[in-house]
Amino acid sequence: MRLTTKSRYAVTAMLDIAYYDRGNPISLPEIAERQGISLSYLEQLFSRLKKSGLVESIKGPGGGYKLSKNANDIVISEVIKAVDESVETTACNGKANCHNNQQCLSHNLWEDLGAEINNFLSDVTLQQVILKNNSNVKEIKLSEY
Repeated sequence: MRLTTKSRYAVTAMLDIAYYDRGNPISLPEIAERQGISLSYLEQLFSRLKKSGLVESIKGPGGGYKLSKNANDIVISEVIKAVDESVETTACNGKANCHNNQQCLSHNLWEDLGAEINNFLSDVTLQQVILKNNSNVKEIKLSEY
């Protein structure tokens, strides 16, 4: 089981905005440089994040993106869902056709693991991740986590 690059980058970019929020919008080029993510890829992600209502864009000089709500009110699972991703742990992507077109013996185990992961990600906010990482690190590159 692995999170996709799209999910990881979306979470990293949202954490960057939360971490560097000083009341002003944060530009995508700033995020791209700090986190080592392609600007064009970020533009695609932020289109989806904006459509999902997780960020708002500010136009004009000094513009960029801000979180649409407090970092303590945005859970990681929301960010992943906003970019049309899910955390799938079964080999058959939940279709129960992994062994000769039938459910394999371990299907329920992996399905239960997926439910636990989704529950965990639904309980972790951006703010909690920031606070945990910020406890002893002055400037962090979030994409490394």
